[in-house]
Amino acid sequence: MDAGAEAWDRLDEDTFIDNFHNAIWLPRTYLCYEVEHPGQGSGIPPGQDKGVLRNKSARYPMLSRHAESFLLKQIQSWNLDPEHQYRVTCFLSWSPCADCAQRMAEFLGDNSHVSLNLYASRIYSVGQYEQGLRTLKRAGASIAIMTAREFEHCWDTFVLHQGRSFQPWQGLDKESQKFSETLHRILQQEA
Repeated sequence: MDAGAEAWDRLDEDTFIDNFHNAIWLPRTYLCYEVEHPGQGSGIPPGQDKGVLRNKSARYPMLSRHAESFLLKQIQSWNLDPEHQYRVTCFLSWSPCADCAQRMAEFLGDNSHVSLNLYASRIYSVGQYEQGLRTLKRAGASIAIMTAREFEHCWDTFVLHQGRSFQPWQGLDKESQKFSETLHRILQQEA
């Protein structure tokens, strides 16, 4: 395991709610991912077609690794068959920073057999984030804000919920709509 990231199969309920709640602003980034692939012989090691990653800061910023970078490194280690198509869907507690968006765009440019769908709970708004999101969209990534439907999917797929159904929090739809409008504005602007 890379010293700059942490990985799990699933999150506990409180970790999910605390970090994906779109009106709470915790500084950690969680990334839940799933990969649609052609099946056996896809190159993806058993059990790695879905999972949860979290950024982990280091004492020295140059040693930290964002969850998005760790995911790209993991995908590259699989040596995917370029003759097959793969769809990676990510559910993030924060949209990618400008650097991660740039790395993801470069990855898509180098890997035409992989498509990327991103759903973010909130928009990370530091640095050149707007340009990063536009670059990622131009590279072919689908970028959207999570709605109750995506939160429920994450709950069912990535949370140890002990059989309890997802209970939307107060204001979920309002916050999703607000972030969705902001994202739409960002992606429509010219570079």
